[in-house]
Amino acid sequence: MSKIRRNILNLFEKTKKSLLLLGPRQTGKSTLIGGLRPEVSINLADEVEYLRFVSRPEELRQRLSATKPRTIFIDEVQRIPSLLNTVQAIIDEDQTLRFLLTGSSARKLRRGHANLLPGRIIAFELGPLTAGELGYQINTDLAMSIGTLPGIYTDPNAFDREHILETYAATYVKEEIQAESLTRNLEGFSRFLMVVATRTGEFLDLSKLASDAAISRQSATRYLEILEDTLLVRRAQAFAKSTRRRLIQHPRLFFFDNGVLNGLLGGFRVTVDRRGLLFENLMFSQLLATTQASGVRCQISSYRTEHGAEVDFIVECPSGGVWAIEVKASTNVGVSDLRGLKSFAEYYGKAHRAVVAYQGQVARVIEGVHVLPWQEFLRAFDDSLH
Repeated sequence: MSKIRRNILNLFEKTKKSLLLLGPRQTGKSTLIGGLRPEVSINLADEVEYLRFVSRPEELRQRLSATKPRTIFIDEVQRIPSLLNTVQAIIDEDQTLRFLLTGSSARKLRRGHANLLPGRIIAFELGPLTAGELGYQINTDLAMSIGTLPGIYTDPNAFDREHILETYAATYVKEEIQAESLTRNLEGFSRFLMVVATRTGEFLDLSKLASDAAISRQSATRYLEILEDTLLVRRAQAFAKSTRRRLIQHPRLFFFDNGVLNGLLGGFRVTVDRRGLLFENLMFSQLLATTQASGVRCQISSYRTEHGAEVDFIVECPSGGVWAIEVKASTNVGVSDLRGLKSFAEYYGKAHRAVVAYQGQVARVIEGVHVLPWQEFLRAFDDSLH
């Protein structure tokens, strides 16, 4: 497969300011920034470099004074959060310098009291490959199975890609959690991570998650914050606009990539009983990654009434309006599948786009609702963001 251009590059090309690119492991942050040809590259994942910088606060200034570069790439900057403060001080002194920074943990930066004031450094997020980046030609079953992380999806060797995904969680716990001292109870955290994986897509019940993982509710709350801050798990908040009708006020949890989810669950087969869950997680991942690549801040939520009427995703974007999206992992859609969308239309009472994204090949309209092949829907959604 030829080299895939990441859509987020369009945002990078619009600014000369320094950049902070956040994203989970394996999303291709280092490769992407390396492609911008920085004059100096500093990899804090390298232990020798890490020790040099952590023990010598003046190292960055001294190195730049010696080489006089204009573009500087610092990889895994969250390992030394205080370095970001130095970077911003250097930018204040010389605004012709451009720093290109990557990180996988917003939590580590915040806990290290890193200065994230806007204006000096623009922050972006990078997710897995989007349908748009793959020409809307994603292999549906493959994406539901192994996800769309760049190095995984493009690897033709099934054994290699599954092995990497199976070890993703262990690497994550070792390098993100243990190495950064985010929690002392690694066993409890690991159990909680596995429990969250088994309950992907469900409405959040922290007490139940805590019980299943044999940890306290307080620990479950803290561990969920870690999973979100390290960008592994994201939530679809509960949609609520008024008190005219009681809605279920619990968010739903999703993994940022299907392959990572399946690696945790220990299986990559898209069986009939798992198809709905995997397709739903894939759609959430694609919606999130598409909005991130466009630079548009959208709110993704779920709608459910106390009587059981549901819409999988409500997406509210400043430039794209409001989308009500029902996700169907089937090739057939009937009138009964529109119940939730009709309930939402009555509840919301404003103009919006109601869509069923399904695995069929033909676009149609049923009772005023557009039923679209899922990648055709994503094309329309992406277009609405620009």
